[in-house]
Amino acid sequence: MSSTDEISSMFESESQKLENFLSKISENMEISEIVETYYQVMNVTSMISMLKQQLDSENHKTLLEQINKTEQIILGKFNTETHPKILENLSNSIQEMTNTLQSSSGEKTKEQIENESQMFEELRKKMSTKEFVEQYEKGLA
Repeated sequence: MSSTDEISSMFESESQKLENFLSKISENMEISEIVETYYQVMNVTSMISMLKQQLDSENHKTLLEQINKTEQIILGKFNTETHPKILENLSNSIQEMTNTLQSSSGEKTKEQIENESQMFEELRKKMSTKEFVEQYEKGLA
């Protein structure tokens, strides 16, 4: 197997992983799923940048076509549709949790305190993930 075949195979595998991640996107994704999806997008985007510099259109036509197709999925589907939805869902979820936590007052049972503690931890994770997603967006600009 030549190095081009290996590169092509690796790119195909990573592109397929990306498409699998994108097909599983929903409004109530777990934090880990969001982070994995963004890392996969960034991984494939990096591969695309590297491969475009190394491949020539004469000898690697099929691979370059596949790269262009994957790039269009990232630019079209992910950057213009999926990414804004993920960011919006995170923002809405953070706002809802913040409102809930701000509205609870007065005497609290041990159970209520534990629930609030879990909500604060979940809120912290979501805010951190939102910041990560916003960093991705800054890279698009």
